[in-house]
Amino acid sequence: MRPLTGRIGAELSGVHLANLDDDDMAGIRRALLAHRVAFFRDQSIGAAEQIAFASRLGSLTLSHPTLPRLTEDPEIFDLDSIAGATANHWHTDVTFVDRPPTFSVLRALVIPEVGGDTLWANTVAGYRDLPDDLRQLADGLRALHSNGHDYGRVDVAGLKGSLRPEQIAHLQAFVSEVFETEHPVVRVHPETGEPALLLGGFAHQLVGHANSESVDLIRIFQSYVTRPENIVRWHWREGDVAIWDNRATQHYAIADYGDQRRRMQRVTTAGIAAVGLDGRPSRSLQGDASRYYLES
Repeated sequence: MRPLTGRIGAELSGVHLANLDDDDMAGIRRALLAHRVAFFRDQSIGAAEQIAFASRLGSLTLSHPTLPRLTEDPEIFDLDSIAGATANHWHTDVTFVDRPPTFSVLRALVIPEVGGDTLWANTVAGYRDLPDDLRQLADGLRALHSNGHDYGRVDVAGLKGSLRPEQIAHLQAFVSEVFETEHPVVRVHPETGEPALLLGGFAHQLVGHANSESVDLIRIFQSYVTRPENIVRWHWREGDVAIWDNRATQHYAIADYGDQRRRMQRVTTAGIAAVGLDGRPSRSLQGDASRYYLES
């Protein structure tokens, strides 16, 4: 195992994800808890092997709560730039539902010749970096997360001149059902006990604060998560696999590859409600995500 930065990311070599024993899986989980995101080069696996591997990390979810399935496997979320899929904003996966995924397993199918890297940020380190007064403020805050605000909620008509039809269709599908969930701004990691900032692009308002105050405070807290010291950047090759802990990270897929194609496939494991330092869990305010969890 080779750490990639002092705070986040490790590359694991000599590992084939389709041929692991229980000790190997335990080692990968330890690496994820310590380094937040783990990378594996040259994995000649297909969708079936990806699903089988992810299921050893936990119960799986469906591909996405709102977007249509694009493959024959209900667990596979197909992120194909040709179909208008991008994720070029800082976010933690699917925080607009009450039980965001625990782990995400992403496999690279088509990589552009130039560009298309992904960034990950350590939300535990972001919390630790807060000055004492800001940390005390964050500890007691709760935030509303929604797929119908900011990233998801766009003026599609106004974008028709700058987006391809498939991109517009993707955005419309993304908000076809609106979810909203109240999460603690500081969640306690259920395995390590570490506090971490739970924000990202789906967080749009702080409970009990005006919109203008919310925007300013979220921006301040978010800036500590995405400091360069807390970020790792991965330059993809076809066949690579990245696995990350959504309870301790945010990520950003850089859309700097123009008209080239970029295609990835993701599988996620089901999570539990986030719990704040005061013991209060997340709560759903709008939308029923029960069908998103395959065990439901």
